[in-house]
Amino acid sequence: MKPLETPAQAGAILSFDFDGTLHDPAGKPPVSQRFFDTIQRLRREKGAIWGINTGRSIGHVAEGLADCRFPFVPDWVVAREREIWLPTASGRWTPLASWNNQCEQEQHAFFNEIQHILDAIRKEVEEHTGATWIEQPGDPAGLVARTVEEMAWIIGRVESLAANEPYLGWQRNSIWLRFGHKKYQKGSSLAEVARHFGLTREQTFAIGDSHNDFEMLSPEAAAMFACPSNAVPEIRQHVTSQGGHACLLDHSYGCVEALEHFFGTGE
Repeated sequence: MKPLETPAQAGAILSFDFDGTLHDPAGKPPVSQRFFDTIQRLRREKGAIWGINTGRSIGHVAEGLADCRFPFVPDWVVAREREIWLPTASGRWTPLASWNNQCEQEQHAFFNEIQHILDAIRKEVEEHTGATWIEQPGDPAGLVARTVEEMAWIIGRVESLAANEPYLGWQRNSIWLRFGHKKYQKGSSLAEVARHFGLTREQTFAIGDSHNDFEMLSPEAAAMFACPSNAVPEIRQHVTSQGGHACLLDHSYGCVEALEHFFGTGE
């Protein structure tokens, strides 16, 4: 897979969450052909630069693209909600080193400073829930709950224990949670992608379905934002209250609906 031909002039940034938004595991196919047709049309008409903004690692993103048989790769990927990756002409992924290195350096120093808070959270979680604490390269602190209800209880305790640390953030997607620096999340990463391509917030579109999409589904990150019909209630309420578009259709069909809402049908 290779990226689409570079537009003569970039005119818009399109940001898609992957799991639950663009990708429907029960769909046949998981991503509709109409979505790819719409991306190609917006490339021609608007100079659209499109990408995936996800909690997946870049390796997991590449697997997802292959499994879904994407006809072309995105122009950019935000992986782990913070790492920016760009494709070569042959479709090989390379890091945006300036951003990624800064992110990892600041996050590593920050985690050292707040280790006592993370230790307290871990102790609370392991003593009172059946959730599993996760430490691995690239994700030094996170957890997986057994149920959504258990995760809701954990979030309440995390908010209490982290109340005095304004820069400790966490990204939640269903029963998964990843801790990090509040400076680096889907919204700030999307803003950096737009800056890299010489575009602005007014030219940025974003769509997502879950809790880790809050930051990119806001007027600060994107002037145009939406959620598919299968979005969690908190995201749907957030999108509608902030003036975004709540779709009637789900997954990639909702993505097309949102794109046509903001950019027109081209007919």
